[in-house]
Amino acid sequence: MDCENVLLCGDLHVPYRAEGVPKAFKDMLLPGKMQHVVCTGNLCGAEEAAWLKSLAPRMTLVRGDFDDDDSVPETAVTTVGAFRIGVCHGHTVVPWGDVEALAAMARRLDCDILVTGHTHVQSVVEVGGRLLVNPGSMTGAFSATTAASAPAFQLLSLTGHAATVFSYGLARGEVQVTKLTHTKGGGGSAAAAAEA
Repeated sequence: MDCENVLLCGDLHVPYRAEGVPKAFKDMLLPGKMQHVVCTGNLCGAEEAAWLKSLAPRMTLVRGDFDDDDSVPETAVTTVGAFRIGVCHGHTVVPWGDVEALAAMARRLDCDILVTGHTHVQSVVEVGGRLLVNPGSMTGAFSATTAASAPAFQLLSLTGHAATVFSYGLARGEVQVTKLTHTKGGGGSAAAAAEA
């Protein structure tokens, strides 16, 4: 069974709120390791968009509240393996980051996995057989609700009907990883563990 690897990221805000993606992340994220990039928007810089596009043959990008390009959609749905992945920045989901509001958005987009940003806070939640994920801010940029956040992103590994989310965060110069495995239609997590 083939494995599809998807980079989940967003809220870079370069150069307005952050200087750039941490070197520790850039050293890990190399072209050819992933088949797809999903970005929740608020890139704000052309250099970051070009770098993300160089990482994988396919990219799904939505417009954030600080993005100016009207040709980029506010929502998107893409199919990767057996999963429909819905994407929206999250500023139109009110209250921001609310699990019930996000679950309603996932139902509207008819997706198995919903990827949102805006809060700059990384999360992985299973609701009603769906996976709701927020990769956080890849640069650790501040937001309307946080003075600063830890730089973070997620990798989604899809094999058959199993989706494993690896959540990466930078703390005190060290990359920390947690993992959660979700089975499509199963409604429960198979594992959640921290790794060094």
